[in-house]
Amino acid sequence: MTEPATYSGGCHCGRVRYDVDADLSRVMSCNCSICRKRGALLTFVPAAQFKLASGAYALTDYQFNKKIVHHLFCDTCGVSSFARGTGPDGAEMIAINVRCLDDVDLDGLNLVPFDGKSL
Repeated sequence: MTEPATYSGGCHCGRVRYDVDADLSRVMSCNCSICRKRGALLTFVPAAQFKLASGAYALTDYQFNKKIVHHLFCDTCGVSSFARGTGPDGAEMIAINVRCLDDVDLDGLNLVPFDGKSL
C-alpha cells in the first residue's frame, strides 16, 4: 500500500458511501479523545480527491473543542467514516477513517502515532 490508489468506503449500514484517492503508506493513529473512543485510523486528502457518492442527507455534524473539524457520522448507524476540515494552508481537507475503507488489510498498515491528546 505504498502508492496512491482509489478506495471505496462508507458507514456500517451503507447509507453513506464515498470514493477517495489516497496514499495509505502512512496512516495516523491519534490518541485524542475522539479518535481513541472511535478507534479511528486516519489518512488525510485534499477535498478534490474525495467524492461523496451517497448519504449526504444522512450525515450529522459533531464539533468540539476549537470546532474546526466537522466530525460527520451517519444518523442511522452512528459510524463516522470521514470528517471535513482545513489544513494548515487553509485548503479544505478530508480526514478518512481508514477502518471504513472496503477491503483494506489493516494489519498491513504502517501506523504512525500522533499525540493529539496534548494539543
